[in-house]
Amino acid sequence: MQKTLLALLALLTLLPAAARAEDGYRLWLRYDRLAEPSRRVDAAAATAIVAPGSGPVAQAARAELQRGLSGLLGRPVAMARDVDRDGAILLATPRSSPAIAALHLPLDRLGDEGYLIRTVRIGGRPATVIAANSDRGLLYGAFAFLRLVQTGRAIDRLDIADAPKVKLRLLDHWDNLDRHVERGYAGQSLWDWQKLPLWKDPRYIDYARADASIGINGAVVNNVNSKADILTAPWLEKVAALAEIFRPWGVRVYLSARFSAPIEIGGLRTADPLDPQVRAWWKAKADEIYRIIPDFGGFLVKANSEGQPGPQDYKRSHADGANMLADALAPHGGVVMWRAFVYSATGADDRAKQAYDEFKPLDGKFRPNVILQVKNGPLDFQPREPFHPLFGAMPKTPVAIEVEITKEYLGFATHLAFLGTMWEEALASDTFARGRGSTLAKVVEGALGGHNLSAMAGVANTGTDRNWSGSQFDQANWYAFGRLAWDPQLSARAIAEEWTRMTWGNDPRVVDAIVPMMMGSRQAVVDYMTPLGLHHLMGTGHHYGPAPWVNDQQRPEWNPVYYHRADANGIGFDRTATGSNAVAQYAPEVARRFADRRSVGDDYLLWFHHVKWDDRLDTGRTLWDELVARYTRGVEEVAGMRRTWASLAPYVDPQRHEEVAAFLAIQAREASWWRDASIAYFQSISHRPLPAGFAPPAHPLDYYEALKFPYAPGQGG
Repeated sequence: MQKTLLALLALLTLLPAAARAEDGYRLWLRYDRLAEPSRRVDAAAATAIVAPGSGPVAQAARAELQRGLSGLLGRPVAMARDVDRDGAILLATPRSSPAIAALHLPLDRLGDEGYLIRTVRIGGRPATVIAANSDRGLLYGAFAFLRLVQTGRAIDRLDIADAPKVKLRLLDHWDNLDRHVERGYAGQSLWDWQKLPLWKDPRYIDYARADASIGINGAVVNNVNSKADILTAPWLEKVAALAEIFRPWGVRVYLSARFSAPIEIGGLRTADPLDPQVRAWWKAKADEIYRIIPDFGGFLVKANSEGQPGPQDYKRSHADGANMLADALAPHGGVVMWRAFVYSATGADDRAKQAYDEFKPLDGKFRPNVILQVKNGPLDFQPREPFHPLFGAMPKTPVAIEVEITKEYLGFATHLAFLGTMWEEALASDTFARGRGSTLAKVVEGALGGHNLSAMAGVANTGTDRNWSGSQFDQANWYAFGRLAWDPQLSARAIAEEWTRMTWGNDPRVVDAIVPMMMGSRQAVVDYMTPLGLHHLMGTGHHYGPAPWVNDQQRPEWNPVYYHRADANGIGFDRTATGSNAVAQYAPEVARRFADRRSVGDDYLLWFHHVKWDDRLDTGRTLWDELVARYTRGVEEVAGMRRTWASLAPYVDPQRHEEVAAFLAIQAREASWWRDASIAYFQSISHRPLPAGFAPPAHPLDYYEALKFPYAPGQGG
């Protein structure tokens, strides 16, 4: 069945573009004939493909290379047994090809997933080799070569060696067993559990292909707010069916494990991680899983957070809980990814400090196959946060970064917000863990601590919508995540240009318009939602729209007023020594910068400081006037994006152009809503007039406060 589906996909790629709906389904893997392939591309590429590998991953790489080149060059590219003509491509490992072995290529430093692409001569003929130590490396090399061709790069003189800097590159799917996706804005879950394992939707292959094309090598297929049922035998058979489909594309399956599973499905009276019966139950469960899924990756665990069970229920530490699971998985090579997102009734002085307070004392106490999974910021995926202090505080523990691809706090699926710039900002942050230059990227790569285990995880934005992610431009965030997980030091601008060329084409009029639009989009969202370091101002529960006035929730940190602390004097959360002293969780060099009004910068000003309304900022404006200006600037940026997009109508296919234009109209309306509601509320507290030239809110404050959204999508469940 696998071979039949691969062959069908190859035939579909060769159909004329007009015969296929341009609805975004193909993502960035649009292998349409290049409008004007350069002579260097056409002359150097693919008179034939020689790919002697016989394993399923090697076959997938070969089929993808043939499918992609045939489509991009507009002519069939044949398979051959030997390099017997100029311009052939040899896709092989030294073990599968004597010709590769004879070249003595420098493959040793590329590991199991790296690849080398080089222009060579074989038997006196010019050829291109895509070589690797393993079939997975060949798969990534094939996609990298296709990316070069698809983006119009010259391929006649190649010498590229690349390998991932992060070992585990994972999508975390917050998908529930009833197919509802928590914080999902693209339809139902991709996984049709009711029909699995007997019906294997061909779309699963396209999902795995997309992952492989950007180097993603793992998928956690169920929600971190997990149900124990996923660990029962009938459900494991369903998971095994997905694992079988993903395997040829180098994607391993992982599961979110519910800590209380020994009670709920095991019949035990306790889930205490130090109880011998509990430990034996998890060992037996791990053995069962690996019998069914031999290459199972391991467990992701959310414990003692937002009501989820965990080791603290038994007065045990996070290390006790993680190590119990790690011991069960270790004989099979599995890993435990233990989330540091702890959000409970403790640490009430500042929610942003809680994770550090709980995990810092545990540094060095975790098993070698445990990795601590930490959100990019100390709160919860806000439009802008400073980097999480744990990244500079756990030198003896591998620390993974978790980012949110689905835009829970950045406008759901309808707002254009390219998150590559957000993640680049975080990854480039200097933790000073080992002096200047100790960037967060180096922490995640394991380079600073010398850790063999490293990971980057992204909360997926996929769903059953035809375009996969809810909007055309949200595909770019899936793409950017994969590219940055492969190399956390890549440039967001370079990634945006790659994606644009692969998704919208190489026309300079298109590329030169879309890339700047993407690069400024996230800042626009920050401006009209949470400027100057404000955070957590969204509606309760659904997180849709502005609600800075909310102050009726049971716990203080559930209320937006807890975070902005606006009063007649000023606004902002004092996290310096005169307030919660959260700055003390950072290295001294970082703490001094954040604690000083002169050096903290406008981006994090109100995150760390309570500032008077009439204090003057570097812009020369008072804080109040600057706040109004930033809110307004965000709205104006969206208006500019709409104008830019409208100008591209002659150069973009009508179906996708119309969809993006409609979504930008939604974004413009909601950006104005955010601006007006926020200004109306903060003006009611500051009692300052609007600065000259700025329009008042469209409605009085009570209008905005009365809005309700009980059916907003993506809520927990």
